[in-house]
Amino acid sequence: MTGLYDWNPMPHQLDVTCSACGKQAVFEFAEIVRIRPKDREYFKNSKLFDYRVFQDSCGHNWRGAVYYAGLHGGSSAELRHLPDGYKSEYWAHSPYLYRNHGLDIGAVRCHSCGVRRKHDLAWSDDAYFKIDYKDQRLWAFDRETAIELRDYIASPDRGLRRQKGQAFLRHVPTLFKERGARQTVLKRLDRLLADARQ
Repeated sequence: MTGLYDWNPMPHQLDVTCSACGKQAVFEFAEIVRIRPKDREYFKNSKLFDYRVFQDSCGHNWRGAVYYAGLHGGSSAELRHLPDGYKSEYWAHSPYLYRNHGLDIGAVRCHSCGVRRKHDLAWSDDAYFKIDYKDQRLWAFDRETAIELRDYIASPDRGLRRQKGQAFLRHVPTLFKERGARQTVLKRLDRLLADARQ
């Protein structure tokens, strides 16, 4: 599916399917901070950061320190003894972010099998809460948005004033809201929600 539905702002954490066991897991976006050339060696040798060279939209290279909170306890507070001019808060996340092509990197944690590793996100293929219907995909970021999505599709009154995820729900493709699709779509969403961990 393309268009606005695919390019909504995303939460910092998403529910994904674990590639090891197929159960529900959590993906957390990595935080990337541009670094100065003189600090390259510090970040290259650090156990907490990945040092990477990125390219901007104009083709210019820039160097960044990548922090995977999902691998290191989930907080930037553990970052201490940084070079002058850097603060641990630089690697703190914002609740929502706009996807940036090429920077969909982060870490996956699975509570079922214990997997904890770096991961390049392939949204919406990685989404745990997803269904396919007539060659189109319907997805939700996490359990909460999956419940909102189910309730929205089930409702005969789809006025968005009462909905918490207004931007998310506003762009659900019409195919999934049609009367003929409703029963099948709701059944599949209910099955996913029943199988998901609380």
